[in-house]
Amino acid sequence: MSNFKRFKQKMFFKLISFWPPFLGAGIRIKSISSDLMSVEVELKRRFWNNNAVGVQFGGSIYAMTDPFYMLMLLEKLGKKYIIWDKAAHIRFRKPGRTKLIAKFELTPAILTQIEEEIQKGNGRYDWTKLVEVKDPDGNLIAEVEKVIYFKKKEATAPATWV
Repeated sequence: MSNFKRFKQKMFFKLISFWPPFLGAGIRIKSISSDLMSVEVELKRRFWNNNAVGVQFGGSIYAMTDPFYMLMLLEKLGKKYIIWDKAAHIRFRKPGRTKLIAKFELTPAILTQIEEEIQKGNGRYDWTKLVEVKDPDGNLIAEVEKVIYFKKKEATAPATWV
């Protein structure tokens, strides 16, 4: 992959921090690996993202985990597959009273495993991954189970001219 393409990909991920739902919630990309195999996201606590009892709003906590695995996988596998966020389940463990951090990591073994499962599943697969949201001291605040859907793209038939 060219350095320019890597630069464009990293800039895209960095610019997500300025997407209005993220900007308003206080969500920003803290770090991105050069190969886009890991992303770290933070949610700063602000008066406008507190809920009625003065802790981090649950919708903002979920939002900080929403698109990242799907976007990372689109970059790594997307040419061959349709990739969608299919479902999520969030379980709050503790109130968020400080800045929160979520890490997203892929490995070559995970990518290989996903492609093998797609082949076994007749071109379709639901990949489930748990994302932990922690405070800076490492306390678990929430767990988000993400389900990413994969479907092998159909080969397009050549145009026929009558």
